[in-house]
Amino acid sequence: MSAEEAPLPGTLVLGPLLRHVDHTSALIWVETDRPATVGVLGATARTFTVHGHHYALVAVDGLEPGTSTPYAVDVDGERVWPEPGSPFPPPVIRTRGDGRVRLTFGSCRMSVPHDAKHDRVYGTDALRALALTLAAADEADRPDGLVLLGDQVYADETSDAMREFIGARRDVSQPPGTEVADFEEYAYLYRLAWTDPAVRWLLSTVPAAMIFDDHDIRDDWNTSQAWRERMAGEPWWRRRITGGIAAYWLYQHVGNLSPSERAADPVLAAVTEVSGDAGAVLDEFAWQADQEPASYRWSFTRDIGPARLVMIDSRCGRMLDPEKRTIVDDAEWDWIAGQVRDTEHVEHLFIGTSLPYLLPRGLHDLEAWNEATAAGAWGARFARAAETLRQAVDLEHWAAFGRSFTAMADLVTDVATGPDGRRPRAIGFLSGDVHYSYAARLDYPGRTPQTSSVYQLVCSPVRNPLSRTLRYLNGAAAFAVARVAGTGLARLARVPKPRVTWSVEAGPRFDNALATLELTDGTARVRWETGRVDGDVATMSEVLSAEL
Repeated sequence: MSAEEAPLPGTLVLGPLLRHVDHTSALIWVETDRPATVGVLGATARTFTVHGHHYALVAVDGLEPGTSTPYAVDVDGERVWPEPGSPFPPPVIRTRGDGRVRLTFGSCRMSVPHDAKHDRVYGTDALRALALTLAAADEADRPDGLVLLGDQVYADETSDAMREFIGARRDVSQPPGTEVADFEEYAYLYRLAWTDPAVRWLLSTVPAAMIFDDHDIRDDWNTSQAWRERMAGEPWWRRRITGGIAAYWLYQHVGNLSPSERAADPVLAAVTEVSGDAGAVLDEFAWQADQEPASYRWSFTRDIGPARLVMIDSRCGRMLDPEKRTIVDDAEWDWIAGQVRDTEHVEHLFIGTSLPYLLPRGLHDLEAWNEATAAGAWGARFARAAETLRQAVDLEHWAAFGRSFTAMADLVTDVATGPDGRRPRAIGFLSGDVHYSYAARLDYPGRTPQTSSVYQLVCSPVRNPLSRTLRYLNGAAAFAVARVAGTGLARLARVPKPRVTWSVEAGPRFDNALATLELTDGTARVRWETGRVDGDVATMSEVLSAEL
């Protein structure tokens, strides 16, 4: 083959994303424009293909614990990252140590341009503001992990750029209109979400853990059995749910897995063993995961220094039988309980769930009442009205899955009041979804130093604020109207009182924000920060804080 006939070297379409990192290894995720061999720090991986898109998972091993190693990405032997002339510092892999831990978390981020028009509507992107701030700071200021708690993409509320892409492919006058329809559109949606230069740099140098929520698929996803039955009747739904789950597994979930979990994952083995395009294989898995939620576990765990993070899927794995509604199936719950109880040498236990476990108390009671009445506590006629209300105003959090709420209360109480040596200093639920931020504290009567502190920490949105009117209505509903009405309605429906009590101690705040947990010398503090960007200079300002 002559030089003129030789294929051009490949390049990156998306990434690199730094994903699972432990004491000695790291995973780099990339999407390339063609089949290729991708190299990082001497480790290589061949791409695999899904629906004409090409991906590689490069596993780097043999790193020293507690160290920082700059890295570059080669595609077919050609250096493609960092890009020449990049204004950002070189990306690094920082392996886990055993000292201070800093975790940044949040949820709900719309992928729209960063200009004056969109900033007026959507506000400053807190993720981009954080990226620009960290790029100008010392490496020591970077968090040890980025925990993204749902709605990384909005498949049902698309941007102008996404609508233009959709309109060039199909007739948007036909359902699902300007919503995402299939894997190809999901792939473009993730590209829009993660290609801003600052955000791309941040994701290349801070390890990210991710879990999905409803808008990653569609608003109210798996709210109830009635919702599922209604969506199953839509002729376009199978392509949508198949494409959404397949894309989530590929763009978000597979990077959550540890080396041993990747080695044992049957989906990864099936996809990478296909000699051609593995799209059909991944589609078959995705459809089964939707139809048989117990067939795959999306929840996962990470140990980060003295902290353990247990991330719970509170969407795809729901059991929606009206006679036994639970957040996850029994087998997954047993796995979660085992991870939560395994707290030897764990100073701080964090439970990530996109949906808040502890809502403002009145709202909790309102959702519990709605679950009971939708199940027939006030008769069949009112049950239909209760189901309509559930879907209309998103009454679908842990409070609306009473069995799971009670099981978690019992589990956390057992751990928080357990023996010395197996009792964390603090237990924190990390959540998003509700589009406001707050901290709540679970109260144990007669609490002593032999009881862990238990908190609910909510940070939402990263970039998708409520309008001023909706802020007022949400605040009034959650913290005033529901407080008055919720408890009374729950009693009338004979809903048992929760086995635990709690109160909101900080917030609510409705800013675009990211929250950062800092664990130092056995203490834990969390702060919520909103960002401002002027050109390429960003500042982060604290708007809320709490001690754990």
